[in-house]
Amino acid sequence: LSNKERFALHGLVKVVRFMSQLRRVYLDYNASAPLHSAAAEAILQALQLGNPSSVHFEGRAARAAIEKARAQVAALVGGEAKNVIFTSGGTEAAATALTPALRGPSDANRVAHAGLSRLGIAAVEHACILNGHRFAPETVTVLPVDTRGLIDIDALKLWLAGSSDRPIVALQYANNETGVIQPVRDVADVVHAAGGLLVCDAVQAAGKVPLTFACGADVLLLSAHKFGGPKGGGALVLASDGLQLTAPLLRGGGQEKGQRGGTQNVAAIVGFGAAAAKHLEIPQLREDFERAILHCAPEAVIFGQNVERLPNTICFAVPDTSAETLLISFDMEGIALSSGSACSSGKVSASHVLKAMAVPENLTRAALRLSFGWGTAPEDVSAFAVAFTKIMAKNRARKQIHAA
Repeated sequence: LSNKERFALHGLVKVVRFMSQLRRVYLDYNASAPLHSAAAEAILQALQLGNPSSVHFEGRAARAAIEKARAQVAALVGGEAKNVIFTSGGTEAAATALTPALRGPSDANRVAHAGLSRLGIAAVEHACILNGHRFAPETVTVLPVDTRGLIDIDALKLWLAGSSDRPIVALQYANNETGVIQPVRDVADVVHAAGGLLVCDAVQAAGKVPLTFACGADVLLLSAHKFGGPKGGGALVLASDGLQLTAPLLRGGGQEKGQRGGTQNVAAIVGFGAAAAKHLEIPQLREDFERAILHCAPEAVIFGQNVERLPNTICFAVPDTSAETLLISFDMEGIALSSGSACSSGKVSASHVLKAMAVPENLTRAALRLSFGWGTAPEDVSAFAVAFTKIMAKNRARKQIHAA
């Protein structure tokens, strides 16, 4: 190694040693919650099981483990086990459900669907909804939201009335960045009156707030690692067995009743079920964190304060600061936060969610997301406050020097 390379390596070692001595506080549960011990134990046992499509004892044991998990996931959202389709995660679940090939049931308010020919998507949806559907671009409409982040129902009604083509609407139950909870029941009533279907991305809501099909959704999308299960486990849950996919995303050997081909990931599915069965409680710490934020930075703005939000999510910004700089500073102090969605290859960029809410650019580029969960303790609030106080003091001192 050259002297320059040795110097760089020495510096890296010092940073690693310094970071290892810090008590880390993990406040990025919306990106991925820590794996719960019950899920970890179930996964280890499942790794020894056979192929669930095999008819021998080992295969039947794997099949039984999957069906147990199917019932556990169904119970999480008040659905039926026979209507759970396992996938590799929320993204695949979205791409599977958002297709013209989704067929719906008939009832007093809706006729049998010969096919869904247009898609409406709220402007604040996750990237897997905005970019992951199977509709032709010209048949997709991005629907606006108001400054609170709630879908504009009048705009939705206008779009629905603009064509006789059968619609499908995709709407998050709760936003992954702001935690804002959408009026899903109201939207479902409007969509169903137009003969359409509602696919609800419940990835961030599941395991955090009570969630059932009483919300009116026809399909719920889930992801295990958002509430204590493993990465690589997801599902779409249908409201009834009258719903079906006539052209599945993945075709193969007929697994998942022909709705998703390929050998099932037994370990991820079993871990998913184990986490779903735990009903982990979210500690009531959101107000404590928000008080700490405003104490350390009175000028900070907290988004979505005037509407219903997830109990674990805070999206905030300190005007005219850099989100990237703050993230690095927090990380060096042992605090893990994020700048929004974790699905942008580690990039820190302006939030499309906040842009859709008409938030000024000096705030969108400063926005951070704090999200916590079942493993968060009151002392984590104190650690966050100490770190934030230190960071803001340094920032203010730096600004004074630049202004001099």
